[in-house]
Amino acid sequence: MSLVAHDVHLAYDRRTVVHGVDFAVPTGEVTVIVGANGCGKSTLLRGLGRIMRPTQGRVELDGTDLRRLRPRDVATRLGLLPQQPTAPDGITVADLVGRGRHPHQGAFRRWSAGDAEAVSNALALTSTHQLAGRRVEELSGGQRQRVWIAMMLAQDPGTMLLDEPTTYLDIAHQVEVLDLLAELNAERGTTVVMVLHDLNLAARYADHLVVMKEGRVLRCGHPGDVLDADCVREAFGLESRVLPDPVAGCPMVVPIGRHVPTLPATAMPA
Repeated sequence: MSLVAHDVHLAYDRRTVVHGVDFAVPTGEVTVIVGANGCGKSTLLRGLGRIMRPTQGRVELDGTDLRRLRPRDVATRLGLLPQQPTAPDGITVADLVGRGRHPHQGAFRRWSAGDAEAVSNALALTSTHQLAGRRVEELSGGQRQRVWIAMMLAQDPGTMLLDEPTTYLDIAHQVEVLDLLAELNAERGTTVVMVLHDLNLAARYADHLVVMKEGRVLRCGHPGDVLDADCVREAFGLESRVLPDPVAGCPMVVPIGRHVPTLPATAMPA
């Protein structure tokens, strides 16, 4: 499945936020969009997911303008997880994940054995089957993110769009969620596009990195080809050192701030 933006402009109340973006999502890979606050990352993702209508240009899904496709047809192929999804009060995990099957059901939404199997598989893949009977509001942040991803899996889209899926999570839960998405990509071939704030996590998990500045794509490509000190300076206005990640070998950004603590002599590296 192909998802391509052609000269896409996106605006809020006549204020253009994304300016003429041309971008083809690499099929079967993990793409991460990064950039400074207000650069248009989330807006671009909403445009790719048909939540926002371009004021100019178009987004094509398998060669067809998204605006010409029925919402149900889009929902069976694209899944979008916003920054702060909300669930109805009192809904259980199983019921929420089951809502991912709505695009696949007919006018009367009759539940089938195939729907039940899809939900069961989604719960198993996200290790949330043991939470099926619990209410969503009772779960931790990491558990809730897994449940929302399970709902997207039950929806069975070819492409998953996630807007800051690690927001408000501690580092352990951030890695847990990103590991899950990487595994889904590797095992199922699901195309993943997500917005992240953490450059080092983005560089580690991305096959394809998109760096935005002021509503435009500044650089895109493999993290090792894209992320360097010049890129960080231009996109974020930050001086940094970019070194090899000692674990993964991908670029690792070390910021240089105004305050550099002086380590005691006993703590200095040899």
